[in-house]
Amino acid sequence: MDFNDTPEEARFRKKAKQWLAANLPSSDELADLDYIGRAKLWQKKKYDAGWACIRWPKAHGGQDASAIEQVIWNQEEARCDRPDGVFGIGQGMCAPTMMAWATDEQNKRYLPKLASGEEIWCQMFSEPASGSDLAALRTRAVKDGDDWIINGQKIWTSGAHFSDYGVLVLRTDPRVPKHQGLTYFFIDMKSPGIEIKPIRQISGGANFSEVYFTDVRVADAQRLGAVGQGWKVALTTLMNERASIGDGGGGINFNTMFNLASKVNIDDQPAINDRSVRAKLANWYVQESGLKFTGYRSMTALSRGELPGPENSISKLVGAPKLQDMASFALDLLEASGAIWDPELSEDAGRFQAAYMNSPGIRIAGGTDEIMANIIAERVLGLPQDIRVDKGIPFNEIPTANS
Repeated sequence: MDFNDTPEEARFRKKAKQWLAANLPSSDELADLDYIGRAKLWQKKKYDAGWACIRWPKAHGGQDASAIEQVIWNQEEARCDRPDGVFGIGQGMCAPTMMAWATDEQNKRYLPKLASGEEIWCQMFSEPASGSDLAALRTRAVKDGDDWIINGQKIWTSGAHFSDYGVLVLRTDPRVPKHQGLTYFFIDMKSPGIEIKPIRQISGGANFSEVYFTDVRVADAQRLGAVGQGWKVALTTLMNERASIGDGGGGINFNTMFNLASKVNIDDQPAINDRSVRAKLANWYVQESGLKFTGYRSMTALSRGELPGPENSISKLVGAPKLQDMASFALDLLEASGAIWDPELSEDAGRFQAAYMNSPGIRIAGGTDEIMANIIAERVLGLPQDIRVDKGIPFNEIPTANS
């Protein structure tokens, strides 16, 4: 297969490059804005020029672009020094779920504002007592007329404290096995009864939050899928989440590490001359190549109108540990200076230190390594399912530590 640009793709790439070169926000434009304001300004610029969420239907704020055009745009934008985005969860996970399960009227209302940056969305799945076992969640929703009343707690919700809307899965029937008693909703994050508490992380950031629900009302019209179909709807979100997390994130890749190894010394010689360093680099290059071509599978599925499949778990299972390995090795190469985390003093403005602190969380977000390995074993390789002692048991009969 030839992965070079076709003439049409080359013209599209050139057009994208030219627009980016001419329209990146200036320092004066960004000077008085916080990171949310900067992200919204950049998103609105793209939207007004027709470059935001270009693969989405025009009715939803996109341009009906092809999957490969979206990839080309992402590649070119990633090469630019532009404001950090806060829309990845909303555009990459919530929007595909809305497109698959919401009504046309709902999509016309919410998706253009998500594409333009006017509104930000978050995803509320994890809970303190259920870990990576999403189907074991305990936050309840009880029907009350045309509404549902929510009580419980979510945790590790990225961006909850600055989001306008969120998607969430709730237990609506504890009398059936855990996967069957779930229902999926989207909700206004400013609803009465919602309390949001940011969590301070080891990295120093606080982009995760706890979200508490006390008698929060959500309209039944904001339910996605049928009552009890929440697990199926959640899989739409999860498959897209794993696709977006797949490469590990963190801004470190083979090229970053190659450049670092070319600059620092080992025994008065460039580190790149050391056999063990070159072996590490070669291994990461092979891994990134595999991730790239595995990503093409998802691109093919998307181009055919299909949902990303379990193959995305491969990308996450390889990509997240790769990021942690690279960040750790980078600090080793930096020796004593690797312990200094100061944008004014650290190599590459502290990028390696930030990646080192963030990388353990990447191995948990979207499903732990163990969850990913089970998905690959069962759904990709067709191996027998892992033993589940709670299989087929009504959720309210599953023993707990307090029972």
